[in-house]
Amino acid sequence: MTALVPTEWRIDVSGETTTARFDPATAGPAQGVFVCAHGAGGHLGDRGMERLTQVLRSRGLHTVRFNFLYREKGSGRPDPMPRLTACLAAVVEEVQGKLAPERLFLGGRSMGGRAASMLVADGFRCDGLLLYAYPLHPPGKPTQLRDAHLPAIRTPVLCINGTRDDFCTRELMLRTLDGLSGRWTMHWLEGADHSFHVLKSSGRNDDAVLAEAADVTARWIAERTAG
Repeated sequence: MTALVPTEWRIDVSGETTTARFDPATAGPAQGVFVCAHGAGGHLGDRGMERLTQVLRSRGLHTVRFNFLYREKGSGRPDPMPRLTACLAAVVEEVQGKLAPERLFLGGRSMGGRAASMLVADGFRCDGLLLYAYPLHPPGKPTQLRDAHLPAIRTPVLCINGTRDDFCTRELMLRTLDGLSGRWTMHWLEGADHSFHVLKSSGRNDDAVLAEAADVTARWIAERTAG
């Protein structure tokens, strides 16, 4: 690990360029580098990405955020999945060259996590997948499952979803993961929606939900490292 200050990069993706940002952990010891991809409607600097990476950095993870090419161009229409995974792969290559991390984790929020999972299912190597608000199906369309590639993943996975997530019905996810328990760890955030937002009636706030997600992540990584 060489760069320990916030750094912005310009990354080539098949002749096009996008922006990535490295932010070091704010607490130690460092547990590795997490390349965190944004959701379909987000970007590297959106509030959800800022807050998620901030709490993970406070648990010892260096983070790298980036824009998918469509967001770098200012478009709100996501690229096809092969273009998303190609962009993610280019960012990871840059991370490996500049930071040479001892441990590398891929993942992200919603669509970004799905793109990472598909890249890894195709054989891309990393030390673990960190999926936040995985979009198992479109809202209101539980029959359109995005699960065909999941059995091909051989990398340990931590997946964190809210129990009120319209993109991930709990019963369907548990049924989907039947038989994958050896490498897939599922954690449910009680009362949280797809944005990890909770109602006031729940008795806690969004900061507490994010802290729970970060604590679960840190413990999961520590257990993998110890093992």
